[in-house]
Amino acid sequence: MSDTRRPRVWITGPVVEAALADLRAIADVTVRQIPETASLDEMRAGAVGMSAIIPISGGRVDGSVMDAAGPGLKVVANFGVGYDNIDVAAATARRIPVTNTPDVLVEATADAAFGLLIAAGRRFGEGQTAMLENRWQWAQGLLWGQEVFGSTLGILGLGRIGAAVARRAQGFGMRVLYHSRNRKPEAEVSLRAEYCSFEELIRQSDFLSLHCALRPETRHILNAAALAMMKPTAVVVNTGRGGLIEQSALIEAVRNKQIAGAGLDVTDPEPPSPDDPILHTPGIFVIPHLGSASVAARQGMTRLSAGNALAVLTGRSPLTCVNPEVLS
Repeated sequence: MSDTRRPRVWITGPVVEAALADLRAIADVTVRQIPETASLDEMRAGAVGMSAIIPISGGRVDGSVMDAAGPGLKVVANFGVGYDNIDVAAATARRIPVTNTPDVLVEATADAAFGLLIAAGRRFGEGQTAMLENRWQWAQGLLWGQEVFGSTLGILGLGRIGAAVARRAQGFGMRVLYHSRNRKPEAEVSLRAEYCSFEELIRQSDFLSLHCALRPETRHILNAAALAMMKPTAVVVNTGRGGLIEQSALIEAVRNKQIAGAGLDVTDPEPPSPDDPILHTPGIFVIPHLGSASVAARQGMTRLSAGNALAVLTGRSPLTCVNPEVLS
């Protein structure tokens, strides 16, 4: 029988069980064994009486979920580097630390971004469809793609993941341009990256990879007007957040050959419905948010999110707090 004095932790989706041992030693941990994102009603119901919530797959934690948990909620330890699924302002108002999992998923996500760059640029998705439809032939004009080696890569948001993608680009002899809120002089030297304005970035890029955080000012930063300025041979890659792109405008841009294509790990909404045109537009290659889906990254994310919860529940400061003002 569980000790009612022990903290209670709710994890809203499957994680690496072996990484929970330390947390289970001091708390009663409930893991929702359903991979799909929990609805807001499920989040409220599951949060009742919890000391810590570890949301998986972007489960929404707003003020109503925090209030459902009650005054005993001590921490929201997000499973992911992005935390736009959490109302940080509401948590801060309630003096609840919010944490995330940076660093541990950088290389896996950069691998996925570069994989999408190649797959979308070389039209691998359309090629597989052609093969399944018995159109397996080498022919002039069939599925010509964009050359990756020696092309220009534009990176929007040169943070940890953006920089990791730039490192990979060096092996492909690519010219690297970037735009971020702040210039990165050291990265400009180490990565041979050139800073430019947002407009110049989208005009010059053969491949444009999105790595900025989703904020009000970046929502739909790649909209119809921006897409219209891109090269007709350009390819967009998004492993950040689906809301960075005006999705209907992207679909139209690819259909009308304003740009050559796109490789997406994220969509808006997510997941898309099976009949969403984002899944059925030739030239748009979509994978189901697999950016951090490597064994090492998911193990690291579980350890870090559980470690953040453990730290707070044992009276210590969390390792990666995104609202540190609540700790003072």
